[in-house]
Amino acid sequence: MSRNIVITGMGAVTPIGIGVDNYWNALLAGLCGIDEMQRISAEGLPVTRSAEVKDFNAKALLGSRLSTDLDVFMQYAYAAAEEAFASYGEVTDPARVGIVMGTALHGLGLTADTQREAETRGLRKVGPRFISQIMGNMTAANFAIAHGLKGPSFTVSTACSSGGDAVTLAAMLIESGAADAMLVMAGEAAECAISVMSLYKAGALSKTGRSLPFDKERDGFVIGEGGGAILLETEEHAAARSARVYARLLGWANNNDAFHQVSPSPDGSGAADCMRVALGKAGLSPDAIGYINAHGTATEKGDLAENAAIRAVFGDIPVPVSSTKGATGHMMGAGGITETIACVKAVETGLLPHTVGLTEPGEEFTISLIRTQPLERKISAAMTNALGFGGQNSCLIVGKF
Repeated sequence: MSRNIVITGMGAVTPIGIGVDNYWNALLAGLCGIDEMQRISAEGLPVTRSAEVKDFNAKALLGSRLSTDLDVFMQYAYAAAEEAFASYGEVTDPARVGIVMGTALHGLGLTADTQREAETRGLRKVGPRFISQIMGNMTAANFAIAHGLKGPSFTVSTACSSGGDAVTLAAMLIESGAADAMLVMAGEAAECAISVMSLYKAGALSKTGRSLPFDKERDGFVIGEGGGAILLETEEHAAARSARVYARLLGWANNNDAFHQVSPSPDGSGAADCMRVALGKAGLSPDAIGYINAHGTATEKGDLAENAAIRAVFGDIPVPVSSTKGATGHMMGAGGITETIACVKAVETGLLPHTVGLTEPGEEFTISLIRTQPLERKISAAMTNALGFGGQNSCLIVGKF
C-alpha cells in the first residue's frame, strides 16, 4: 500500500532551547548548550561537562501529577509531544491515532539513584512509582491516557538511532494501513555517574568536554539530553482536518552493520546501504538531496566512517553536510527527532545550519562541511542519519510539501 505521509506537528526540548522556534533560532545563531554538569554531581568523574536542558519547569509544562509521575527523560519527551500534538484538535477516531516512543537508555539515571538509596537507607525506601518511571513505554502510555489515543503503541530502543527508527516504525504503520496518524516522541536523560564512566572507558566521550564534529581536534562526544516529537499522518487525513503541513516524509530506512558492538564498520558500508535504501524509498537520486544532517558525534572512528558512507553514496556531488551535535551534544535517542526537525526547518526556510565547534576540518574529510555560519540555499529535500551502538543505522528523508 502506498500512502503519502506528511509532517503536521513538531516539538523540541533541547540544551539550546525549549520549543521548536527557540531550538531552531539557537541553531542558526550558533549557540552551544555544553557547560559544567549541574543536574548531577561531577565529583570523581573523568569528565565534568555535558549538554543539559536549561530552565525546564516540569510542573509548569506538565502539571503537578505528571511532573511527579514521570522520570526526567519522560518529561522531556512528553513536553515535546504536547507541542507537536497541540494543533491536532479533537481526536474523532482514537483507534486510528497511535504513538511510537524512542529512547536509548530509558530510566538509567533513576535506576542508579534508586539502587544507591536502597543500599544506604534500606529497600523500604523504594517507591511504588519506580518501575513505571524507568520503563520506556510508560511515556507513550501516559500520553495515550491523557489524550485518549487507542491506536498502535510501540517503544523503540535501538541505541542512538532510536529516534530515527521510531519515525521509521511509525511510517511503516501508517503505510500498512494500521493508523492514519502517528505521534513519534523520544526522550533521553542518561547523565549519571555510571553512564559517564562506562562511555569514558569505552573511549567514546570527549576528554576536553568539547563537541567538535569532523574537526581535526575532535576527541569524542559530549553527553546531551532532551526530547523531540513529530506528528505524522497521511496526506488525505491531514487535508480532511485542514492541518498545517510542514513537510513530506519521503523516505526511511533501517539496517545493521553486523560488524562490532560499539564501533561502526570503518568503510561506512552499513550506513551507505541505509542511505541508498532511503533514497530508493523516496524515489530520489543522490543529487536531489540538498542537505545532510550527519550523525556526526565527533568520535574518531564514527566521523570517519560516516564520511566514507556519504562519499560512497554521493560521490563527488557537493551536498552540504553539518552536524548539530556541536550545539546540542549527543542527545542519543532524542537526537534522531530533533535532527529531523532541523531538516524540516532547512527545507522550509532555505537556511542550512552549520556545525558549531567545527573550526578546521580534519584533512581526511572529503565531504562538503558547513562551518562558521548557516548556508543560505533553497532546497527541496534533506536527509538525516542516526547511527548507534550495535551497528544500528537509521536514515530519514524529508521534502518540501
